[in-house]
Parts: sequence; C-alpha cells; structure tokens
Amino acid sequence: MDLFRPLDFLELDDQFSEDERMVRDTVRSWVSERWMPLVMQHWEAGTFPSELTPELAELGVFGPTLPEQYGCAGLNSVAYGLICQELERGDSGLRSFVSVQGSLVMYPIYAYGSEEQKKKYLPKLAAGELIGCFGLTEPDAGSNPGGMTTVAKKDGSGYVLNGRKMWITNGTNSDIAIVWAKLDDVIRGFLVPSESKGFSAPEQKHKWSLRASITSELVLEDVRVSAEALLPNAKGLSGPLGCLTQARYGIAWGGVGAAMACFDEALRYSKERIVFDKPLAGFQIPQKKLADIATDISMAQLLALRVGRMKDQGRMKHWHVSMAKRNNVAMALNAARVLRDMLGANGITLEYHTGRHMCNLESVYTYEGTHDIHTLAIGQALTDIPAYR
Repeated sequence: MDLFRPLDFLELDDQFSEDERMVRDTVRSWVSERWMPLVMQHWEAGTFPSELTPELAELGVFGPTLPEQYGCAGLNSVAYGLICQELERGDSGLRSFVSVQGSLVMYPIYAYGSEEQKKKYLPKLAAGELIGCFGLTEPDAGSNPGGMTTVAKKDGSGYVLNGRKMWITNGTNSDIAIVWAKLDDVIRGFLVPSESKGFSAPEQKHKWSLRASITSELVLEDVRVSAEALLPNAKGLSGPLGCLTQARYGIAWGGVGAAMACFDEALRYSKERIVFDKPLAGFQIPQKKLADIATDISMAQLLALRVGRMKDQGRMKHWHVSMAKRNNVAMALNAARVLRDMLGANGITLEYHTGRHMCNLESVYTYEGTHDIHTLAIGQALTDIPAYR
C-alpha cells in the first residue's frame, strides 16, 4: 500500500514544534502500518479490533494531555489535536474510541474527581487496562441533555441509579461508565463499574456509519454504587458539557484528518484514471473540485491550529470549539461526498476508503453536538441571546 501523502498546501509544518511533529508522525506511521490493513474487514463486519488497545496505550494516546504523574503523556493540546487528526485519517471509529477514553472518561475523573479516584483509575485507563464509556445522551434527551430522566437516589451510604442511555461509544466493552444522573434535580456524575448488578450495555447493531466502533445502550436498573462513586466536583450541566468541549476539540482536528485521507485517495485516483485518453486530473471540473477542497482543508487546518494554540494559552472558550467542530466536520463531509463522486463506481466499494469516511462523517456531523446546535452556540456568543431556549 502506498504511503499516505498529507496535504500541506500552506506549508504549515513549520508552525508545529519538533515534538508536535514527532507525535504526529509516530501516530501517522502506526495508523498506516497497523490500522489500515485491518479497517476494511472490521468496518464490513461491524467490529472493533480491541486487540490493538495495548498498542494504542503504548503510543500514549489515551488522555495524552493529562499529567505524567497519572501515567499520561503530558502533551500540549496541539499535539493531541494532531493525534486525533491522524487517528481519524484511519477511521472516525478509531478516533472515537480514543476520544471517549481520554476526553470523556479520563478528563472528568481528572477535572471533577477526588485524588483517590484519580490515582485509582487514571493510570489503568492510560495503560488500556480499563476501558471506559460516557453515559449522557438518552433516547429522548439528545441536544437537550438537561432533559435527562436518569436519576440517582441516596440510599444509606451509597446511591441507587435508574435510567437508560443511548448511542454510547465503547459501552458494551467498557469496564467503567461515567454516568450522568439527576440527584435531587442536580446533574451529578458517577463512576459505575460495568460489573454492577442491574447494569447492562447491549450493543446497537445495524449501523451503516461508524461500523468499526462499538455503539451501545446503557440500562441501569436499581444499580447500587458506593459513596466513592460520586464525582465530588461536578455539579450541574457544566460538568458533562465541560467534558464535551474537550471531545469536540479533538473532533475538529479529526475532521481534517478524514478530509485529508479522502483528498489523497481521490487525487491519486484522478492522476491514474484514464478517460478520453488522458488522466481524469487533466480535466477542468476535477481540477476545480480538487482546488476547492484543498482550499477548504487548508482553512480548516488553520482554524484547528488557532483554537489549539488558544487552548494551550488558556484562552479557548466553548464557542471557539463549536466553530471549529461545526466548520471542520461539515467541510470533511462535503469533501468526502464530492471526492467519492470523483471515484465513480469504484467509490462505493471498500477497496477505496472515501465512501467509508463519508458514511462515518454522517455520524460525526450529528454527535457531540449537532451542526445546528453548534450554529446556535456561536449565535449566542455573538448576540448574547440563547435562541434554543
């Protein structure tokens, strides 16, 4: 298989530090050598290659921005963004697996947990010895997470949880779930071991998107947890939304990676495919499509990089992430659709990767805040008027 040739039309490589490039290139090589030979069969079968988890842990991609004292890599946000870019270049399901583990499981423990919880869970999650999932979305509470019906009740020295969660990445194969529930009408986070009595996580099948990713329902029926399961420093909706800001940041970079993968494949194809006695790339309409998408990817790269630098400076706000996630995923989905068309009939086969990315990106466009909800988040930042209320 030919090596991936990334688009860097604006020569942005010199905007990254040597360490950032090293992290990117290490993950890029791993994706090419270890993930790409497997992704077609797993996407077609609807499975995730869990046997690669120790290798991902060895790469240091689980919670890579968290401190080294907890077994993490202690990288900056731009390095993490580049990790997400390369993982999603492989598949959105791969980036989702890593993103949930780091941004939605390890981050809330680090940000909202006690020191005892951090020491107990973070090193094992970083090493891939434990797999986690994040239970926020419910069947009737998607864009309005505050409308959740999952509840927790104090019972003696512990708590009892009841409710259902939907569209949970990693749920079926998780060892621990971060479950958000209303305790006395206040949203709180709980660390729920998957072996708990009354806890089940049936896998959701029959997907045509994110097929190389495990998606589950979480069912909690009188699940009893100890007092130590409560995340002490998360109260209200700001807790789970703070976690989602971390995940959405990675998705903004991931969209760039998916678009770069599609662009590379279509560019090669257009140079090799002969129609009317010359390469497809020699015609005006294909060149216009390539020029448009190269421009879109370049602008998305700049947006992701700017937000990443702001994040490392402590200046990033959630609406900056909304702009990056909204723009970059929409860009990637449009690019995948246009470039899939350039591949002609070949574009619908799994021998080519663009169609797979196109299907995956339909989910990425929707999850972690839909395109329209991020539109309103930006609108509120501009006008100070929350149009969704």
